[in-house]
Amino acid sequence: MRGKAEPMDFKTADLCDEFEQSVGVAEPLLRDYGGTKSFYGSLATVKVFEDNVLVREALETDGQGRVLVVDGGGSTRCALVGDRLARLAYENGWAGIVVDGCIRDSDEISRIPVGVKARHAVPKKSAKRGVGERDVPVRFAGLTFAPGCYLYADPDGIIVADRDLLA
Repeated sequence: MRGKAEPMDFKTADLCDEFEQSVGVAEPLLRDYGGTKSFYGSLATVKVFEDNVLVREALETDGQGRVLVVDGGGSTRCALVGDRLARLAYENGWAGIVVDGCIRDSDEISRIPVGVKARHAVPKKSAKRGVGERDVPVRFAGLTFAPGCYLYADPDGIIVADRDLLA
């Protein structure tokens, strides 16, 4: 299983031009780490802080081409996603993961065909307490990411719309 979009199916710049009034554009805070640089899908959310139990739980479900948006509070002290979770996302049909925080195993993640954007890479793993929230609106990079909205990401950045712009 894999996400919905091949790398050349869309460009965020073109979507911004065509749907200027309908999209929100994320501030350029996140870098590309995944093996897929362009991805899109309906989004699901997780809000955690230095604890990735809920991230794993979300990625263990059938992704159905969705994008998991992880509000990690921007923490750079530990990673919320590593190569095992990126592989789990790919195997379960997630199109991508967007992390307001850090990832680790960046070299391995770059070879997994799933989109991954995050602030930075850091080697330290996160705690495992299971604290946080799932499927709630989260806000970072100047945007609100609400479950059911659509996220489009490519090397130029991330945009969000309240409907599927490619339908």
